Amino acid sequence: MKNVLLALLLFMSSLVTYSQTSGNITKVRIVKNKNTFQLLVNNKPYFIKGAVGNDYLEKLKQYGGNSIRTNSKPEILDKAHSLGLTALVNLPVRAERDGMNYDDTAAVRIQHEKVMDIVRKTKNHPVVIMWALGNELDFIQANVKEHYNIKVWDAVNALAKEIHSIDPHHPVMTVVGSIDSGKISDLINRAPALDLLGINEYGDLGKIPSWLRKFGWKKPYAVTEWGPTGFWQVPKTAWKVPIEETSSMKAARYKERYEQTISGDKEMCLGSYVFLWRQHQERTHTWFGMFDANGLETEAVDVMHYEWTGKWPQNRTPRLDSLKIGQSTAYNNVYLQPAQSYTAQVWVKDPDNDNIQYNWEVLPEGTTFPYGGNEEKKPAAVPGLIAEVNKPQISFKSPDKEGSYRLFVYGYDGKGHWATANVPFYVRP
Repeated sequence: MKNVLLALLLFMSSLVTYSQTSGNITKVRIVKNKNTFQLLVNNKPYFIKGAVGNDYLEKLKQYGGNSIRTNSKPEILDKAHSLGLTALVNLPVRAERDGMNYDDTAAVRIQHEKVMDIVRKTKNHPVVIMWALGNELDFIQANVKEHYNIKVWDAVNALAKEIHSIDPHHPVMTVVGSIDSGKISDLINRAPALDLLGINEYGDLGKIPSWLRKFGWKKPYAVTEWGPTGFWQVPKTAWKVPIEETSSMKAARYKERYEQTISGDKEMCLGSYVFLWRQHQERTHTWFGMFDANGLETEAVDVMHYEWTGKWPQNRTPRLDSLKIGQSTAYNNVYLQPAQSYTAQVWVKDPDNDNIQYNWEVLPEGTTFPYGGNEEKKPAAVPGLIAEVNKPQISFKSPDKEGSYRLFVYGYDGKGHWATANVPFYVRP
């Protein structure tokens, strides 16, 4: 009897979790007028001004954002709802790179039921506006162009159809990593139940509108990840490491890409989720994150504040013009001798004339790069190389071991903002 009562209490508590929100479902639909698509949320036009991530949601709302791309955890959805945000909910459809086998019908069935269980429990939460079936299911692993198992789209289509049968109020997408003609053809033929397409793209974002039309996609899309130029798209040093853009170069890319594609494609684009609304380690700890580990904002956050509201923030982030080791920038293949002294200088301007504080460090180049930066760790800084760090110009000692390194600099304005850049260099005798 005790077990029966416990089971009943657990069941009732699960009902309470969702009954609080079940009477206020957010009804979403996509309408088409001639060649133009529009997202309607509770019958009102809605353009997604979103970010990927669950952090700093108060700032997202304050800066004009209206949506997040996240998982189905109730505490996250509740927090977003309390701030008046909406959510694109990622559903756990696994990729082959994670060990999923789409030839295994039993595994596909188990995954299908797991996903549908989440949909049943979450569909009445008022924060939900759309579902995303998986993330980049078209990629086997990073930088490998081997063709995926075409049956993945059969599984996606079956899920989309069943979601529609129990939840007519929220459109369904899958998310791909960029596009090509073959991929779009596969989606058109194998997954017609999808309402729209989610696209992750960085350096080639400006090409997406023309590519979609050229490849025959007839439905709308949302840009589900975008931001700086990816490490697979930038120039590399002679020893094959990618050269990272400075924080100010990245800010310019964010602005250009938002205006050219996201707000610029007024027919097919329903909005976007900028990447990444927190700190993130992937190739470096500064490449994709729009914040540092302490929540300080990069210049890219300024840009999104402007794009979402039409106004720049009252206090702006410092602009980093350039960084050099001696007379060389990151694009000059910097080779250093072991345990020798060198100079470095950074040029930073603050739009509000705030006093800049500096910090410098030397990190070894990472060696392990899991897909999407999952579990990737920032390398430990090499100690004892820089005597005085709070200066725009420093003298530093190169590491005594041969190998690939980066010299990082950070400029802080004391008002919640920071700028950063790094120069890769190689130590050899």
